[in-house]
Amino acid sequence: MGDAVVAATTAAAAAGTWKLGDLVVNRIGYGTMRLTGNGMMGNSDGAPVDRDGAVRLLRDAVEQGVNHIDTASFYFSALRSANELVNRALSSRYDELVVVTKVGPGRDPSGQWTDTARPDQLRGQVEENLRQLGRDHLDVVNLRRNGPTTDDVTEHFGALAELQQAGLIRHLGISAVRPEHLAQAQQIAPVVCVQNAYSLDRRTADNNGLTELCREQGIAFVPFFAVSGLKREAAAGDELDARVLQVAGAHGVTPAQVRLAWTLHQGPNVLAIPGTTNPKHLAENIAAGALRLTDEDLAVLDRA
Repeated sequence: MGDAVVAATTAAAAAGTWKLGDLVVNRIGYGTMRLTGNGMMGNSDGAPVDRDGAVRLLRDAVEQGVNHIDTASFYFSALRSANELVNRALSSRYDELVVVTKVGPGRDPSGQWTDTARPDQLRGQVEENLRQLGRDHLDVVNLRRNGPTTDDVTEHFGALAELQQAGLIRHLGISAVRPEHLAQAQQIAPVVCVQNAYSLDRRTADNNGLTELCREQGIAFVPFFAVSGLKREAAAGDELDARVLQVAGAHGVTPAQVRLAWTLHQGPNVLAIPGTTNPKHLAENIAAGALRLTDEDLAVLDRA
C-alpha cells in the first residue's frame, strides 16, 4: 500500500478524501464508542451490541469504504472494549485503515473515571492502546484535553511528541480544544487533526475561530456528536427541528443524513465519524457522503 493509505473507491469515498498527515482517509469514517454501551464521562449510550454483531458491523463499514476508525482504550464497559472489537474485526486489514485513538482521560479497571493522566503517564496509555489493538505503532493519537487540568497542553503534547520520535506514534492530533491549545501544540510538533464536538446546533468551534484556523492551515477538523439524536451519535429519531425536516423531505433522506451532509459541507477538510450499532443506520450514515445540499438547503439549515 506504500506510505499512504489508499482510500477505497466504494460508498464512503463519495464525499471525497482528506489527509491525516500522509494517510489518506475517506471523509466519512466510523466512531466505535457506542459499541461498548458506555459513553464518555459516565454517560450511558445504552446496552452494548452483541460481540459478533459488532465485529460484523465493523467489517461491513470497511467493506462500504470506511477506512478511518476512531477508538480509544477508555471506550469500554463491563462487557465490551472498543479496541478489542477493532482488533478482532479488522487486524488483518490494518494496512488499509487509519485507526485513530486518543489519550488523556483516565479510567480504572472498574470503569470509574480518574484524574487526567499526567504527562509521564501518557506512555502507559499509548502502550495500552498498542496492546489492545495489537499494533506496533499507532496511526494517529489525539491528546484529549480534559478540563482545566490540561488547560495548557504543552507538557502533555510534548510527552506525546517524544513517543512519536520513539516510533510508537505516526501522527498527532488534539481533541476538545480551543484555538490557543492548537497554537501551543503546534509549537512542539505538527497537528494533523482537531477533534471537537461540533454540529448544526453546536458551533462553538465556529464562534471561537477554530474551524477557520483548521481550514486555513489544512488541518483535518473532525467533529464528534455531529448527529443530534436521542443517543448523541445515534441516527436522529424524533427530529424536532423543522429546518432539518424540510431539507430531509426535499431530498427523501433522513434528518441524520442531512446533519451529516451539512457537516461535510463545512469544508473539504471537515470529516465525520458517526457511530452506530445499527447496520441500516451505518449504511445511511455512509450514504450521507453522497448527499449534495443546495445553496437553498444550506440557507434553510443556517437560518437562526
